[in-house]
Amino acid sequence: MTMSFSPHPPNFPGCNSIQEQRDCWERKCSRVAKELVQTEQHYCQQLELVTTVFVEILKAKGTLKEEIREGIFSSIKSILSMNQSLLVHLQNGYIGKGLEQFCSHLHHYNTYVDNIYNANKVLGIQLKKNKAFRRFKKLQEARPQFHNQKLEDLLQLPVQRINQYKYFLQDLAANTSPDNPEFEQFSRAVAAMCDVSQRIHDNAQRHENQLQLCRVQKLLKGRKTRVLAPGRWFIREGWLKIVPPKGSEAKPKMFFLFSDLLLQAKCCSPLSLSNGEKFVGQHAYPLQDAAVEKVFGHTMGHGGLLSLTFPKVKILLMSSNHDDLNDWYQCLSSAIRKLQSKQPVVLQRDELCYRPLHSALDHTNPVRKTNMTSIVSAAPPRG
Repeated sequence: MTMSFSPHPPNFPGCNSIQEQRDCWERKCSRVAKELVQTEQHYCQQLELVTTVFVEILKAKGTLKEEIREGIFSSIKSILSMNQSLLVHLQNGYIGKGLEQFCSHLHHYNTYVDNIYNANKVLGIQLKKNKAFRRFKKLQEARPQFHNQKLEDLLQLPVQRINQYKYFLQDLAANTSPDNPEFEQFSRAVAAMCDVSQRIHDNAQRHENQLQLCRVQKLLKGRKTRVLAPGRWFIREGWLKIVPPKGSEAKPKMFFLFSDLLLQAKCCSPLSLSNGEKFVGQHAYPLQDAAVEKVFGHTMGHGGLLSLTFPKVKILLMSSNHDDLNDWYQCLSSAIRKLQSKQPVVLQRDELCYRPLHSALDHTNPVRKTNMTSIVSAAPPRG
């Protein structure tokens, strides 16, 4: 990620001369640098506590195997070492030099943030199956130095610190004159921190998407319909009515939209209590060669129709909710366009949306049991 900065620091109100502006910049830089040093001291103390109280003692006691310890704590010892070195530079006033050296070792942070979700998973498994570790964790967390923080919270410290660095460094760069030797060091450090911050954001998106795919998979009865596939992204779900070709009653169906696929499903029989709110997949429509358009004038009220055309079939979907129909149209259009242009799917967190299943049922007619064709298999796009 590239970063761009204004060629000159911002003007401050009340500064009438160049010298006064320089004084303002220096005061702001001094405040930011002081806060950076203070927070770095606290951060290093916390990392040292985690390393000593958890990592080293667990190693000495043999409570956890080495691969399990590494699965939970990852590169935290290397992070402590590089941050202690950074703190020495900051305390001695060599901020630019310290940051430059620090950024050359950011691969330890990359390793850590890439493992954080796996760390939580491994930790959860050990807490369930390892009674000795469970007791040890509770005992160590009770230490007053941790201020009632759990190990789960402490493991997030390096992830949270990256975003703090980003804002500190942006302030330093914004209030440093370009002719200052440290300006280029600050600028490069901001770019490096933004790269790691973006990595954290991307990892969070992938994790959230995996949770959504697993959730949908659990909603589907049987093993015929598989939504877990490499490169597939969940986009949204909701109830729509299918308009039959011969003018009979439109029937509500549950639709799950993915980056490469539209899945149609129906409720399991209400007589089968064991299924709960589960669904049976009916049709999987690949989006690779699909087309979507709005159809107006065929419904009463404020809703509308969507026409979806696939290579071998065409379906009409109806909703009485105008906003919901527009959202379906936008999501379908975007997914089809990205798929056909081979654009990478990059979703914002608020785009990973889903609607409560039970609330939609309250506004639709009961689903009749009918004989349906088997599910069409659809492989995720290559490349």
